[in-house]
Amino acid sequence: MEINFLALIAAAISTLITGFIWYNPKVFGNAWMHEAGLTTEKLKGGNMLKIFGLTILLSFFIAFVLQFFVIHQFSIMELVGGDPSAAKPSYEAFISDYGTAFRTFRHGALHGFMTGLFLAFPIIAINSLFERKSWKYICINSGYWIINFIIMGGIICGWK
Repeated sequence: MEINFLALIAAAISTLITGFIWYNPKVFGNAWMHEAGLTTEKLKGGNMLKIFGLTILLSFFIAFVLQFFVIHQFSIMELVGGDPSAAKPSYEAFISDYGTAFRTFRHGALHGFMTGLFLAFPIIAINSLFERKSWKYICINSGYWIINFIIMGGIICGWK
């Protein structure tokens, strides 16, 4: 099972595109700024090259891990210790029969949704509760990451 770095890069970049839409003032941008206690002036003060560069890098890290959640064939490779060359002939037979099973955008999106809902949402909610943020804030940020995980999972799983 080869890692598709182009799919991972595309998935990482997709988070920026989603963010441009999600946090646009006409969508959730104004509500998010209000709930986060930010102003337009505060947002203009950041180093955008650093912010976007780190966002792509960190999103790549997320995409790298997400591939193991959305592509079932990685689980099969784990059964042989991660080294297909050391596997029994039954491994090759299994991969030839099922090597592309469930490798669709739709299936990856489903697993992305589940990962976003059951991993990203609780993490964001827990941090936000301790930061005394509102449920509106939690829903805006969690929704963003759930949508991202859906898109990223679809890209990663569907791109063969």
